[in-house]
Amino acid sequence: MEAREQIERFQEFIDVHYREDLLTAAGEGKRYLIVDFVTLSSFDPVLAEELLKNPEEVIKAAELALEEFELPEDAVTFRARFINIPVTQRKMIRNIRSSDMNKLLVIDGLVRQKSDVRPMVVTARFECPSCGNVIPVIQTEEAFREPVRCGCGRKGKFRLLSRELIDAQGLVLEESPEQLDGGEQPKRMNVFLKEDLVSPITEKKTNPGSKVRVVGFVKEVPILKQGVKQTKFDLIIEANSVTGLVEDYSDLVVSKEEEDEIIALSKDPEIYKLMVEAVAPSIYGYERIKESLILQMMGGVHKVRTDGAESRGDIHILLVGDPGAGKSQMLKRTNNIAPKARYVSGKGVSGAGLTAAVVKDEFLGGWSLEAGALVLANNGLVCIDEMDKMTKEDRDAMHEAMEQQTVSISKANIQATLMCKTTVLAAANPKYGRFDPYDVVSNQIDLPPTLINRFDLIFPIKDMPDPSSDEKTAAHILALHKNPEVEEKKISSDLLRKYIAFVKQNCTPQLTTEALQEIQAFYVQMRNRGGNDEKAMRSVPISARQLEALVRLAEASARVRISPTVDVEDAKRGINLLMYCLLQVGLDRETGQIDIDRISTGIGASQRERIGKVKEIIRKVSEEQGGPAPIEDVVQAATEDGMKESEVEDVIERLKRSGDVFEPRRGFVSWTK
Repeated sequence: MEAREQIERFQEFIDVHYREDLLTAAGEGKRYLIVDFVTLSSFDPVLAEELLKNPEEVIKAAELALEEFELPEDAVTFRARFINIPVTQRKMIRNIRSSDMNKLLVIDGLVRQKSDVRPMVVTARFECPSCGNVIPVIQTEEAFREPVRCGCGRKGKFRLLSRELIDAQGLVLEESPEQLDGGEQPKRMNVFLKEDLVSPITEKKTNPGSKVRVVGFVKEVPILKQGVKQTKFDLIIEANSVTGLVEDYSDLVVSKEEEDEIIALSKDPEIYKLMVEAVAPSIYGYERIKESLILQMMGGVHKVRTDGAESRGDIHILLVGDPGAGKSQMLKRTNNIAPKARYVSGKGVSGAGLTAAVVKDEFLGGWSLEAGALVLANNGLVCIDEMDKMTKEDRDAMHEAMEQQTVSISKANIQATLMCKTTVLAAANPKYGRFDPYDVVSNQIDLPPTLINRFDLIFPIKDMPDPSSDEKTAAHILALHKNPEVEEKKISSDLLRKYIAFVKQNCTPQLTTEALQEIQAFYVQMRNRGGNDEKAMRSVPISARQLEALVRLAEASARVRISPTVDVEDAKRGINLLMYCLLQVGLDRETGQIDIDRISTGIGASQRERIGKVKEIIRKVSEEQGGPAPIEDVVQAATEDGMKESEVEDVIERLKRSGDVFEPRRGFVSWTK
C-alpha cells in the first residue's frame, strides 16, 4: 500500500470512527488521539497488518491524515496512539531479537528507573551565509547534525536559525516477577518517551515501581567507543503508547452495577462475618486475625491538621507465630486482595530495597533515586514475610516509614523526602523458632522494642496440640487436597478488592460523641489499672499510641459498613481487638496487670522496680564498704527484701551489660564513674 493511499484510508477511518473523539481531544487541549487497533482491523485489515510490520511509516501516515482535519491553530502536531494490539505482538524483554527490529511490539514490565524530562531537538533550520538559502535538517541520531553543503556549493559554517524542541524522557523497564520462572534474572530494556507521553498526567503512570504496558517499536542505538561506531548495537523501544497495569484504590474503576452490589452488601447485618470468610477461605480458623486484616485493608482516615501535622490512617499489623501456622499464606492472600500491594521476604530484602536507593543514572549521568518497596506501595500495602530474618540495619530503615510515613534520603548529591503512606503487614517467627508456652510472649519476639511499638496490633499464633481443633484443621486441609477448587464465598476476591477501593474513595467516617466517649472511658480506665501504691513502680497498661490505634480501628470498622459516622459498636470492635492483643503480649504474670512497656521498651514495670531496688542496694553497700560492693552482700540484702537470688543475679548482669556498673575485681561491683 502506497504512502498516499495509507493517508487517504486513515482519513476515511478517522472520519467514520473517531471524528467526535478528535474534536473533543482538540477542544480539551490534548494533542493525541487514542486509536483502538481492533476498530482499525475491522475497518481495514490490510492497513492494520501494515501497521504491525512497518509501524514507523504507518503511524506517520496516520499523523499526516490527522493534520488534514480542521484543528485549532496551535495543534501543529497531532499524534496517533494505538492500544489493544494483538496478543501475537506481545513479547518478553528477554525474547526480543534482531528480527523484531522496526516491528510494533507490546511489552509488559515494571518501571525500575526514570530519568528527568529533558528537551530534545527534532528539526533544525540553517541559513547559508553565501546565498541566504534556508536548509532544514531532521535530527534522527544522538549527535546534532548540520548540513554538509548548500546548493550554491558552500561547505560548512552554516548559521543556525531555529530548532524545534520536544520533551523527552527515558525509562528502564524490567520484566515483572510473575512473568519469570524460578531463578531467572529479570532482563531490562530502555524505553524512550516523548511529547504527550511525558505530560504531568501521563507521567504518574510511569513512576518507578509501576507496572506498565508499552506499545512501541524496537530501534537500534549505535554503541560508540572512542568516537567510533561498533558492530554491536544497543536496543531501545520508542514508545507509541503507555498504559498503567496496576492501579491503587483511587484508579480502580467501579461500575454502577458493582456499586449497587457493594452498597447492598454493606447493609447486610452479617457483613463482617462474610468478609472474614472471604479473606483466606483456604486457612482454617484465625477469625480475629482475619477480621483485623479486613480492618487493615479498609484503613482509618488520614487527617491533615491546619498546623500541617498529619495523623496516619494506616493500621500496621504484626503476626508472630510458630512455623507452619499459615502466616505466609495470609500474607500472600492479603497481597492478592489489596488494590495495590507488594510482597517481600526476610533475607531477600535490604534497607535500600525497602525504602530507597541512590543509583547511577545511565540516561543523564550523575545520580538518581530508585524507590524501594515501601515507597512504591504508597497508598497501598506491603507484606513483609520472615521479618526476623532481616538484618538489624535493614529493619532500622523502617522506623521513619512506619510512623512518619516518609523516607528521607541524603546520599551523594541527592537530598529528598519521599512519601510513604503505606500499610505494613509483617510476619515473623519467635526467637527460638517456636513459642515456649512457659515464657512470656513479649520476651520471645525477636524484634527491637522500638519497631514492635509501631505496630497497632500484634498477634502471637501458637501451634499447640489440641485434639478438637487438630481434627477440624486436618479435615479442612485434606478436603482442600481432595477438591482443590475452593468454594467461592458470597464475596468473591474481585468484589472484595472493588469493595475496598470503593470504600477508600467514597467513605470518610466521622467520630460520633458516643464513640469518642467509649474510647476515652476505656483509655482512662486502662491507664489507671496499674495499681494505687504511689511508691511502687506502676505499670503503664496502654499509651497514646494505642489510643490512636483505637481511633483507626473504629474508623476502619465504620468503613466496612460504609457508614458516614463511627458509632459505639465500631469503637467496641476496635477495643475488643486491641484487648485481645494486649492480653496475649502485654500481660505481666507477676502483677497480673497489662503492661505496654513489655512491648515498647522490652522491660516491664516489675522488672524496672527490681532494677531500682538492686541499684539502691549496691549504692548502700558501696557506702558501707567504702569501695566496691561485694556481690554476695548485694544478693543477701536483696533476698532479705523479698527478691529471688536468680532475679538479683539477672539484674546485676543486665546493669553490667548496659555499662551502669562494672566488676573491678572478681566478686565485686562498682558504679561506673
